[in-house]
Amino acid sequence: MAHLVIVFFRSHVNGAIFHQYPKRFLLAPLGLFTVMMLSSWILIFVFVLAVWWDVYHSSLQTFGLGRIYDKRAGNGVEAGRAIDKGLNLVFYVGPIFAGASLLGHVKYFERFADVGTYFFAKVPARTLSFQPFFLAAFILAAAAYLGYYVYFYFRLVKTGYRYPLQKLFLFLSTGICSIWAWGFNPFGQAFFIMNFFHAVQYFAIVWWSEKANMRAFFKLSSLEKWKFPVLFLFLVLGTVYGAWAKFLGESNHFAFSVLLTVSIMHFWYDGFIWSVRKNQVA
Repeated sequence: MAHLVIVFFRSHVNGAIFHQYPKRFLLAPLGLFTVMMLSSWILIFVFVLAVWWDVYHSSLQTFGLGRIYDKRAGNGVEAGRAIDKGLNLVFYVGPIFAGASLLGHVKYFERFADVGTYFFAKVPARTLSFQPFFLAAFILAAAAYLGYYVYFYFRLVKTGYRYPLQKLFLFLSTGICSIWAWGFNPFGQAFFIMNFFHAVQYFAIVWWSEKANMRAFFKLSSLEKWKFPVLFLFLVLGTVYGAWAKFLGESNHFAFSVLLTVSIMHFWYDGFIWSVRKNQVA
């Protein structure tokens, strides 16, 4: 939970990013929070949406880091972009449908029963009945996609493309970890493993990108040579929110609406504030 709120340092504290999308950063969270406060059905809908958007978002963070490595290696911004995105979706989303953690993801549909929508509450039972098919489909799709991926880049390298070793290690380690964790571990253990390194990566990239803006935000510009006070405040603010979200975030309708607003905005904002194609990442 802690890493979700620190998107603020990129979206709102970074003036160059904020002035590109002021309405999205000011009106969208207010609008989402308002409709969730007005409707319990919308609150539950957004809750279930957040569970699955988190899956998609997590796979695309790995994809995005790969694009940064590509840019730093001197490759074109479009080179391999689509096939990299597909690889990360296959090896992050696929094991969830094919493995032990599927129930842990679909069970949240049962919350629709709390607001009288029993049709969606039956989704977990119906989905699990198809899991043998999901497993077979994932094995075939993953093998075929990986084979095509190697072939695609083998040809692209011949045209002058340089495959970054950092991207290779990142994709391999994430893919193996995803298959092992989502496929074979209990949901809680898998969720902890996958989200731990995901969050650490996010803290690292926000710090790498925004430490100068944070120094100005915290009024510590005079400490340019001393980064520890800024880093300390950055980590503390994220941790305080994470603790609040864990222990009080679902304590009432208001708190849950705040938690979901922060979560959804994090997932959405990350889709357009780290664009390599738009040269937003140095």
